[in-house]
Amino acid sequence: MSAVTGPVAFVLKGYPRLSETFIAQEIRALEELGLDIRIVSLRHPTDPATHPVHREIRAPILYLPEYLYQEPMRVLRGWQTARRLPGYRDARRVWFRDLLRDRTPNRIRRFGQALVLAAEIPQTMTRLHAHFMHTPGSVARYAAMMRGLPFSFSAHAKDIWTIPDWEKREKLAAADWVVTCTAGHCTHLASLTESGNVALSYHGLNLERFPPRPGLRDAKDGSDPYHPLMILSVGRAVEKKGYDVLLQALARLPSSLHWRFVHVGGGVLAVSLRGLARDLHIADRVDFRGALAQADVLQLYRDADLFVLASRVAQSGDRDGLPNVLMEAQSQRLACIASDTAAIPELIIDRETGRLVPPERAQALSDVLAELIGDPALRAAYGAAGERRVRTAFGLDAGLAILADRFGLRHRLAAE
Repeated sequence: MSAVTGPVAFVLKGYPRLSETFIAQEIRALEELGLDIRIVSLRHPTDPATHPVHREIRAPILYLPEYLYQEPMRVLRGWQTARRLPGYRDARRVWFRDLLRDRTPNRIRRFGQALVLAAEIPQTMTRLHAHFMHTPGSVARYAAMMRGLPFSFSAHAKDIWTIPDWEKREKLAAADWVVTCTAGHCTHLASLTESGNVALSYHGLNLERFPPRPGLRDAKDGSDPYHPLMILSVGRAVEKKGYDVLLQALARLPSSLHWRFVHVGGGVLAVSLRGLARDLHIADRVDFRGALAQADVLQLYRDADLFVLASRVAQSGDRDGLPNVLMEAQSQRLACIASDTAAIPELIIDRETGRLVPPERAQALSDVLAELIGDPALRAAYGAAGERRVRTAFGLDAGLAILADRFGLRHRLAAE
């Protein structure tokens, strides 16, 4: 591909977000290769803190109207400008066809945001690239059509599994190229298009931000009530993360084992999970920390004795891809238990680099928890093997090479 000659707009649903560090680290790495990025966010930030990588990103940010009624004059000005663009009629036709199949306020909002985006981005823009196939993908696609620009996107998890196949097919056909973060996702998307434009690009982990944990962990086995074993999980309190199953599994642990559970992450189910912990009579052992900055999360990975993620497929079809938190935990030599679902088996090899448990199986999860709580030597072995796998196969560089090629930066990557 030819070298990029001008700025590229990255269209995101929200920025900055603590739960989307993988996007921030990608933007920063591409900036270091010389890509001129402009961030376009459909929503204003809601997290109270940011990660260090957010402060290192130089890209200016354009916030679109989150709801059209909040900035009607801006939307009107966007329409007045966009309707004179050569691709406006084609974009309106595609949007109206989409609206007939998806008669929701969200579909109308996407077109209004696309009008503002097409009107306000610089004339020098060379590409629109969306992170997430669903809402950001629609806004970027409509605006790219209006401006006559190439359009590409990165697909992740929820965005793939919660939109209909007709929408996926049409976006895949319209895109110049597509990357996605797991082999399963890549196979699924490739089956919906004959273009051959879908590539696998693991997010990878910026290992410079996750240096090896110094020293060895204490060999706790859950027998000392004054030194309980710390179980950690990091993830949003949403259905697909399975925290209700995890709490049920914890409640079934033998009373002779002494542990405490720390959860990091915000989410719509946080209040109900606190209530469930009370109902299960384990609230005194459970600590809900909310969303935390990366430095604080790193320290918790180092302090913890065991990491657990009980992912599942939500009723909506939403599911995990390959959760970065598992790579982060393993980078700190922390033994991991996770569900045998989504792309998690692409990272964790059962009984070699960690343990996999069928989703939705609270008793099975409890049994594995009890086994690893009582066996510090086995935890240490899984932790060491997991760290070796992450540091050799899941660093940032491999995925970055694929993106650099797509953005026309191959020559700059070779020079690094």
